[in-house]
This record gives sequence, structure tokens and C-alpha cells, in this order.
Amino acid sequence: MTAAIRLMAPAFTTAGPTVSAGYAKALLELAVAKGANRDALLQASGVSPDQLERPDDRVTFPAFKTLMRTAKALCREPALALHFGAKSPLQKISIVGLASYAAETMAEALAQLNRYGRLVIEAEGLAGGDRFQVVHRDGETWLVDARRDPDGFPELTESTWARFVCENAHFFPADPFVRAVHVTHADPGYRAEYDRVLKAPVTFGTRWNALLIDDTWLSRRIGPPNRYVFGVFSDRAEALLKGLAATRTVRGRVESLLIPVLHTGDLSMEATARRMGLSRPTLYRRLQAEGVRYERVLDELRHRMAVHYLDGEKVSLAETAYLVGFSDPSAFSRAFKRWTGARPGGRTPPRRG
Repeated sequence: MTAAIRLMAPAFTTAGPTVSAGYAKALLELAVAKGANRDALLQASGVSPDQLERPDDRVTFPAFKTLMRTAKALCREPALALHFGAKSPLQKISIVGLASYAAETMAEALAQLNRYGRLVIEAEGLAGGDRFQVVHRDGETWLVDARRDPDGFPELTESTWARFVCENAHFFPADPFVRAVHVTHADPGYRAEYDRVLKAPVTFGTRWNALLIDDTWLSRRIGPPNRYVFGVFSDRAEALLKGLAATRTVRGRVESLLIPVLHTGDLSMEATARRMGLSRPTLYRRLQAEGVRYERVLDELRHRMAVHYLDGEKVSLAETAYLVGFSDPSAFSRAFKRWTGARPGGRTPPRRG
């Protein structure tokens, strides 16, 4: 049954800006390697260890900021964000990195990063349009991070530019990339680490966060393109992006909270409202505003998950009944017949609708 549970969609549970659990875990592991106490980091940030074992789950953006700043303090390493960017290649911690580096050129990789980057981190206050923009000005080419209020969390600027520089050095060790670095925040007092990691002149307190890059960078080929691999990674990223978007509805948030606990039977509207920090009447009104009732959301979710489990004989009938919250297999069989017009067993009938 454990293997079957892993087939379920990731549980996105917050309506605010979020960060992937895989990204947060990479930061935590780096901090622990540098001497920080794991339990203290988790307690301060409010992130659960179980959550970090599911890389496509989400943690809140404020929790990630707290994790970063607690890690800096416990490691006594003010430049930790620079080190995080330098030592955590995106392709090792996110499907977004895999999709980007399965592209043919850096221009195509950048397009993938802009399309799916929210799966890694939803930058707080991000302006409309692409986060990373190429700007040609006065005969120079700049790569600009267009998020708003960057000085509210300058550590994100540090880790972002460090990752760009160090990953480029890995793929194109002999080719020039960054010629200058501009950041909007003030000098944090460890300029030597900026120089060592970014390997280019840094100007603090400017009007934008931008890298002055070599004109040839966008046209560089990453490697022989593998369109099959690229398509697989892109399809997975697209599915995750749709899942993340779904949690912006109340129904989506309810479903993301119900999926991990379907098997427990604790599926009352009161329990779900409590997990969301709402009262039962408030949850009722918000679902009603979206044109659904809680009972319908739960019933249709059970239907979808039951078909998912039984399709391809992933788990047994009894296990499926348990996983979708039925203690009595006969009750599950009756529900399944109501959903599909046939009893479960043998080949699963096609879903209606």
C-alpha cells in the first residue's frame, strides 16, 4: 500500500507564495552539513520532515525565508545564500532544472525556466510577465530578475545569481558568461564572497538586479537535444504547474488536504475547515461561491482516486477501498457502481464525464 500512496498527486496546501519542498530540503541539508541543528531548523521554520521527503510538495514562502535566515544564524555564515546557489544545481533538486537542461540552447532553457520556475519558488511580489528578462541596452545584453521588492529577501537574489553563474561554469567552463553584477540591496558586508562566487565586478544599491552577460550566451548549445526526454520532463512540469494553479481555488485546497488523509476516515467538513484555519460555515460559503458542496468535492475526489488505483491493477480492490476511506469493501463497491455504472473488478470501466 505504501507504494500506491506515492502515486498520489503532491499535496499543495497553501494559497500564498510557496517554495518546492525539494528546494527547501536542499537548503536544509546544506545548512546541516555546515553545522546547523536539523531539529532547530525545522522547528523554527515550521516545516515538517515528512513534507521534505516529497520534493513536489510545497512549503510557504515565509517558512522558506525563516529557514534561510535561521540557517544563516546557526551556521554563522552570512553568505549562506550565495553558497546555496553555488552548491545546489537546479537539475538535482527540481524537475524544472531537468526540463531546462534537456533543451537545446540556453535561450530555450531560459524559456523553460520562466514557464515552470514557479514550481521551484513563487517569488513574493513577482511582477506580471517573465521573471527573467533579457534586456538589450546601449549595445549591452543584460539578464534581469524582474521580481518586485527584491530587498525584502535579498538572499533570493544571492542564491539566484550564484546558481546562474556556477551552473554556466559547469556547462561552459571555457566560455565567458557574466561581465558585471548589479543588485538593488546594499553591501551586506561580505563582498569578498560575492567576488569569489560570482567572479565578476559587483555593484550594490543599483536600480535593478541584473547580470551583464556575453552576447553569445543565449545561442549556446547545451548538448545534443533529446526531444523525448525534453518532452517527458516538460509534460511532468506542466502537470505540476496545473496542480499548483488548482490550489488557488478553495476546492483545490480542500482536495490537496483530503488526498493524504482519505484512508484515515477523518474526512468531515469540520476537520478539513480546521486544517485550513477556517470555520465550517466559512468553508461552506467559500465552496458555495465556487458552485460546489463539500460532499460533492469529497465524493468526486474518491471517485478519481479509486479509478487511479484500480487502473492498471496498481492495488487490490480491498486496498483501494481502504485508501479512499471506506472501511467496508461492499460499501465501496456500491459507491463505485454509482460512480461508473459497474462494480469494480477486472477491467476498470471508463470514468463518466
